[in-house]
Amino acid sequence: MRLRVFPAIADVSMEKFDVVIIGSGPGGYIAAIRSGQLGLKTALVEKDKELGGTCLNVGCIPSKALLTSSDHYMFVKKEAAKHGIVIDGAHADLAKMQQRKDKVVKTFNSGVRSLMKSNKVTVLEGTGTITAPGKVSIKSSKGETQEVETKNIVIATGSAPMELPFAKFDGKTIVSSTEGLTFAEAPKKLLVVGAGAIGLELGSVWNRLGSEVTILEFLPRIALGFDLELANLLQRLLTAQGMTFHLEAKVTAVNSNNGRATVIATKDKEELKFEADKVLVSVGRRPFSDGLGAEKVGVEFDEKKRIKVNEHFRTNVEGIYAIGDVIAGPMLAHKAEDEGIACVEIIAGKAGHVNYEAIAGVIYTNPELAGVGLTEDQAKEKGVDVRIGRFPFRANSRALCNDDVEGMVKFVADAKTDRVLGAHILHHAASELIAEAVSVIEFGGSSEDIGRTCHSHPTLSEAVREAALNVEKRALHIINR
Repeated sequence: MRLRVFPAIADVSMEKFDVVIIGSGPGGYIAAIRSGQLGLKTALVEKDKELGGTCLNVGCIPSKALLTSSDHYMFVKKEAAKHGIVIDGAHADLAKMQQRKDKVVKTFNSGVRSLMKSNKVTVLEGTGTITAPGKVSIKSSKGETQEVETKNIVIATGSAPMELPFAKFDGKTIVSSTEGLTFAEAPKKLLVVGAGAIGLELGSVWNRLGSEVTILEFLPRIALGFDLELANLLQRLLTAQGMTFHLEAKVTAVNSNNGRATVIATKDKEELKFEADKVLVSVGRRPFSDGLGAEKVGVEFDEKKRIKVNEHFRTNVEGIYAIGDVIAGPMLAHKAEDEGIACVEIIAGKAGHVNYEAIAGVIYTNPELAGVGLTEDQAKEKGVDVRIGRFPFRANSRALCNDDVEGMVKFVADAKTDRVLGAHILHHAASELIAEAVSVIEFGGSSEDIGRTCHSHPTLSEAVREAALNVEKRALHIINR
């Protein structure tokens, strides 16, 4: 079957499919690929012009492109001379950075289209609405409507940025992450509300490119959900890079006037006032099911407006499934991907499964913060007796060669069985290094399993091994206490 893109034309009405997937983000398009591989007649419905959803078009991919470009710029400005590389007159060309970012996105867009074609997935462009179990109506941007029949519907509509009730997005002064990726120039003063992954990452980009960045966080810490010890260290390092943090600061008002904003917050019963050129609100994301029609056909939602599913991703309505950000769990692209694969494998009669204990989270600052499984505090809250192994990158030979010694690796292991319950890494390469720990947790491995595995020398991965060895105070390149 060739790739067929139907802009809602009448002659495809009531075409029958095995699976119709609504939403082409990482969960949706990966589910479509796997469905095609399994020989199911599959359609992918997407309301936007390009496939890939938030992650590809206005999230994960463009943000990492800008993070990489701005990180290179900081290396040239502050680190290159240490390596004997002298670059006079270096400056950032933001327009070219944005062009490169857009090219990366466009390349990926094209790749996803090709994957749909090669896996015989029909792409239906328009807003998908469930009109009944087994029926989906697709309305194009031109207002034309078609309806298709299917044995199974998979909802993969993702999430959208949350607004503050007193700080509605205007797309110019008060912005979401979408606009925060497209500034034509670095704002002189950028105020970020929220110290989670999005706020820290975009704050880092614009800090590197010359903005005065202030981050306000309601909680007494940054990077909620990550290991507290490493999150505190990350905050110190980002502060050293020029970012300013105000923790336990509750934003109470954001006023915009003539392209400038005034932000009011309270901390310790004291009122704080900030002036900014841009205010980036990054207080989280909400499940996106607007206009989906799921409630009308009886699909149940929880108190957070997430679709309720069982362990097989089935809703309470026969033949309707849901995956990704629109259901419970961390709002992560790779979590949605795994759910998409498992969901369609279950539909095809296979044994699909997702191990939620082995899903890593990453904040792509420099250094990066990555974690999987339980943190030390979470283990203690559960009453689990654990042993901790740490190893600093300052004692790693490759990190020293790279002049990239900030951060550490930390393992949380069951004191009785030595099973790895969690792993946490703060380093420039944390997002890559965490994969080894994820694999070990997936297979129920121990810290000793990692410690007895030969790691190439000199590599950053040796720090992972050393931290695992240090669970039993057997690290080789630090004094064990």
